[in-house]
Amino acid sequence: MKGERHIVVGITGASGIIYAVRLLEELSAATSIQLSVILTPYAQQVAAVELGGPIPIPARAQLYDLHQMDAPFASGSNPPDAMVIIPCTMGTLARIAHGTSETLLLRAADVVLKERRKLILVPREAPLNRIHLQNMLALTDAGGVILPACPAFYHRPQTVKEVVDSVVGRVLDHLGLSNRLVSRWQESEP
Repeated sequence: MKGERHIVVGITGASGIIYAVRLLEELSAATSIQLSVILTPYAQQVAAVELGGPIPIPARAQLYDLHQMDAPFASGSNPPDAMVIIPCTMGTLARIAHGTSETLLLRAADVVLKERRKLILVPREAPLNRIHLQNMLALTDAGGVILPACPAFYHRPQTVKEVVDSVVGRVLDHLGLSNRLVSRWQESEP
């Protein structure tokens, strides 16, 4: 629809599926967002362990198959406004950094970079080896944003949701979307 920002969310098989679930909840609540979702097979496997079931996809979201290369946003002539891969495996990050585009997730990330749109990758891996760091640097040099799932604690979170929200709030900030998920530094409670 006209006037809506199109955001693609990719979810891979890294631990931290809860971050993706919260981001989808927040994005689907925004009426100004057209939301597309791509899942890897491992994302659902990790979700079964971490969530006890499948990833809940909001009714407003359009779910695309990983191999659906005819998706509109697989072309530079129809790029999304932004893309977030949350959580992002190091394998996915490496394939994007090296320009492989054999799946819709990788092709969409490539389109976002080449069209100079916002690409946010949320890795949840530690420790990082030299290859991870070099791939992150390559993506940063190409215009991507590496936003590790490093929660903030200055607001004294009391629940897992509050810890998760500190990361999701930063993702929303980098998408240019206002949110009140967590208090800002030196600001009163939300």
